[in-house]
Amino acid sequence: MSQTFDEAMAAFAPALPLAVAFSGGADSTALLAACAARWPGEVHALHVHHGLQAAADDFEHHCVALCDRLSVPLRTARVDAGPASGESPEDAARRARYRALIELASGGDATRLGDALGSIALGHHADDQVETLLLALSRGAGLPGLSAMPARVQRRGITWHRPLLRVSAGDIRGWLAEQGLQWIDDPSNGDGRFVRNRIRADVLPALALAFPQCRQTFARSAAHAAEAQSLLTELAQQDLEAVGAPPRIDDLQRLSRPRRANVLRHWLVRDHACVPSAVQLDQLQRQIEACIHRGKSIRIKVGAGIAQREGEVLRWYNSPPPQRPVR
Repeated sequence: MSQTFDEAMAAFAPALPLAVAFSGGADSTALLAACAARWPGEVHALHVHHGLQAAADDFEHHCVALCDRLSVPLRTARVDAGPASGESPEDAARRARYRALIELASGGDATRLGDALGSIALGHHADDQVETLLLALSRGAGLPGLSAMPARVQRRGITWHRPLLRVSAGDIRGWLAEQGLQWIDDPSNGDGRFVRNRIRADVLPALALAFPQCRQTFARSAAHAAEAQSLLTELAQQDLEAVGAPPRIDDLQRLSRPRRANVLRHWLVRDHACVPSAVQLDQLQRQIEACIHRGKSIRIKVGAGIAQREGEVLRWYNSPPPQRPVR
């Protein structure tokens, strides 16, 4: 079910004080202005300067001016968001942005603000949610990807809120026009080299024309995927208690292949922040299945590290470990 901007803000009930990730774009501008009006003196803005284009300085100046107008404290950070070799520029910028937001939330004058920045609101909206789901589909993602973006999630001691996920981009801009508020349009949003931009410019309008309710129906699909993933996570937690961490080879072999993949993925993400590719996970499964005697070794690249058999257990290292005989 879709919401208007006003309906979404009326339903938003975060812990206060609250931080808002503020880029200067339409979505974060509307979110910051509405939060500042509703909770005066309880809202803080966080701005990340990516340094990827000349206009970034103008973005920062605009954010400073608007925060002064709204009487909202502003923290800024400058990051190097350039991609590493073989890395997507969009993914590199996103990771740098979230790292900076976490640092801003926990640093600076955090002592004076106490727990003020334990909650951060993000301006992602219904169109962003559809784009995220389509990106996940294009990459052959599993349930975590198809779940798209959660409305509320806790990571690294911070509660992240996305109160506008059921609000269209058009409704947000309509609200800004009513308030007489200006925002910045990022020139890179029109760059067709980025997949998300092509989805926004070409795919979404065609989908909306063919399926007018696509935002609502896609959001329901994402919610179904998120519910299914929560069940898989619960099962993985139970299985990891049974097989141990690091997991025992014999106990892993007793699980069905899908269940073994589920617990391995959960262990790698939970304990090592490692997300294996489908190919890597399949190869690891094959090696586990081939361990029919005590001397059989396992040593395989998984994520950015190495999974290796040591005795009766499977371990993961973020740098190549020394080769050890399997006992």
